[in-house]
Amino acid sequence: MRAFRKLIRFIKPYWPWAVSAPLLMMLEVAMDLMQPRMVQRIVDEGIMRLDLNLVIQTGLLMLGLALIGAVGGIGCGICAETAAVGFGADLREALFRQVQAFSFGNLDDLDTGQLVTRLTNDVTQVQEAVVMMQRILVRSPLLLVGSLIMAVITSPQLAFIPLMLMPLELAAVLWIVRRATPLYTRVQQRLDALNEVMQENLAGVRVVKAFVRAHHEIARFGAANTRLTEQTVGAARLVAVMPAFMMLTLNSGIIAVLWFGGLRVTGGEMQVGQIIAFINYLSITLFSLMMVSQLVIQLARAEASAQRVLEVLEKEPQVCNPAQSVQDWPAKGQVTFDNVSFRYNGDESDPVLKQVSFTAQPGETVAILGTTGAGKTSLVHLIPRFYDVTAGQVRIDGVDVCDLDQETLRRKIGVALQEVVLFSGSIRDNIRYGCPEASDEQVVAAARAAQAHEFILSFPDGYDTQVGQRGVNLSGGQKQRIAIARALLLKPSILILDDSTSAVDVETEVKIQDALETVMQDRTSFVIAQRISTVLKADKILVLDDGQIAAQGDHQSLLAASPIYREIYESQLGGGVTA
Repeated sequence: MRAFRKLIRFIKPYWPWAVSAPLLMMLEVAMDLMQPRMVQRIVDEGIMRLDLNLVIQTGLLMLGLALIGAVGGIGCGICAETAAVGFGADLREALFRQVQAFSFGNLDDLDTGQLVTRLTNDVTQVQEAVVMMQRILVRSPLLLVGSLIMAVITSPQLAFIPLMLMPLELAAVLWIVRRATPLYTRVQQRLDALNEVMQENLAGVRVVKAFVRAHHEIARFGAANTRLTEQTVGAARLVAVMPAFMMLTLNSGIIAVLWFGGLRVTGGEMQVGQIIAFINYLSITLFSLMMVSQLVIQLARAEASAQRVLEVLEKEPQVCNPAQSVQDWPAKGQVTFDNVSFRYNGDESDPVLKQVSFTAQPGETVAILGTTGAGKTSLVHLIPRFYDVTAGQVRIDGVDVCDLDQETLRRKIGVALQEVVLFSGSIRDNIRYGCPEASDEQVVAAARAAQAHEFILSFPDGYDTQVGQRGVNLSGGQKQRIAIARALLLKPSILILDDSTSAVDVETEVKIQDALETVMQDRTSFVIAQRISTVLKADKILVLDDGQIAAQGDHQSLLAASPIYREIYESQLGGGVTA
């Protein structure tokens, strides 16, 4: 229960409720333990002596005790749920904050399906365990000990029966719990796999329909669902042994009480009311032990979820601010790569970039060309420090990016990522996502520069048009232009366009490039492009090949000196154009 104990700190803000719940449960337990004694009194003193007044008085007393117990139980439930719901809300918020603090490398390790499961199902499991700890974990042990004591007080001669049965039940509980814990861990893992399949399918449902792969996806989901079902049934089958064994033990105990107690009643050593009270206490004792066993199994399942939640909370972001970070600097836009090498998983993977060195002067446009997998996106991701370099340095205006405050650094860099992500809300809200305080005039200016203004106005609601989930009601080119406008609105010192015009037509791309020449004057730009026509006017062109700079220079010098660049140029534009 190490992981679960570490998470209990989230209940501290709700300690008055968490403390009140057990106290109120103790009141309910005390009232419940009095009931069998009242029954004994009614039978032995009221019915046997034909004393109707005693029966009525004792019955009214039982009713009063039951009402007091009900108040305690209801109060305990309210307090326990209040504390547990607050605990769950704070835990989910802490998880979400932690995910927001993760670097790209952390998010590479934890995919979306896993994070969704941990933020929802796993937190719910732990939250339910917190409720049980305040109610059943208090009620069951108190009833167990209290009923055992009351049974001994009621009939010391029969006390050997529960003392013989309890070790058997305890051994069964330990045996089942030891085997159930790893089973429930695997259940959560299978749930992860199911969520991954579901998330992928829902995100790519249009691709599925386009390629007529619905049957394949249904089969894939069915296989994941079957594995989850089989694992859950396996765990449930093991746990189902416990109630049956408990009932067998209880019924055996009742038979033993009736046998040995009956002999003593016949011999005049005991009264019938004592037998009835003793059976009630025996039932409470064994049922309490069964409740404890169910609680332990539930806690075992919660521990599996707690471990997964704690794994996220304790995962250190791979990119962190230094102890003394540079909060501000005169951002001019000079970017220097000094012998930079980079691997995605430390020394465990092959290098993606190898000893890359170049300098982009303030206001320059640097274009990056290369085949798929050459390392283009990896290179630009090092500038805003989405990842840390494995070796070498990336410097902005002479300052190592590792020494800069991440938030300050990224506010000076506008990025239009390769995969465009839009959020639910209006087009206006998406454009000013990184600058919420921007005026409508600034939003329109950024949209004009990105060649998005005209198509936005073509919608009935214009800039108030609601963007569907992930921008499904927009074309790829429209989404890219909104992403460019979002980056431009920041008025960054450095602009990164990661293949961000691949989905627009050539005419629109030319307009975007012309607009950018004006907007990005005195700003450093990095442009990754598949079309060589996009980079012809760049001040510097980097040709990447297998993670290394194969050539660098402007268009004319590369056309004369670089066979790789000449091959790309001629394959796209032919040899007759020299730009």
